[in-house]
Amino acid sequence: MLTFPRLVPLTDIAQEAVNGDPVIIQRFPFKVGRERRSTAVKISNLANRLTGPARGNDLQLIDDGECVNVSSSHFMIEAEGGKYFITDLGSQCGTIVEGKRLGGNRRGGRQELLDQEVIIVGSAKSPFVFKFRTPAA
Repeated sequence: MLTFPRLVPLTDIAQEAVNGDPVIIQRFPFKVGRERRSTAVKISNLANRLTGPARGNDLQLIDDGECVNVSSSHFMIEAEGGKYFITDLGSQCGTIVEGKRLGGNRRGGRQELLDQEVIIVGSAKSPFVFKFRTPAA
């Protein structure tokens, strides 16, 4: 039984970004964005990804592709009244939730996030694809 919500990586690149493990969301808001260090530096501190830094992103993705999909502050997940919400934080490419674009062009946007929904960080061509899993009832 799950006790915390999770982001499950669905693509090879997403799995590589989180060392193949689901990302456990232990505190809210949970922020996701682009790694700010050199793209040559890989994330190796799993504990930092799971508990998050004091400031900034809780999950940092290295996006060194030809077309950058992930903004430095891309989206966040919040818990309110037993429900979960995803907010695009004004990213350039937006966030795709179950095939529907949220935000983009620095507009931002917010919607409820349900169990099993697929999140694409950036455009439809982004390699960063995750499935949101809520705790088992």
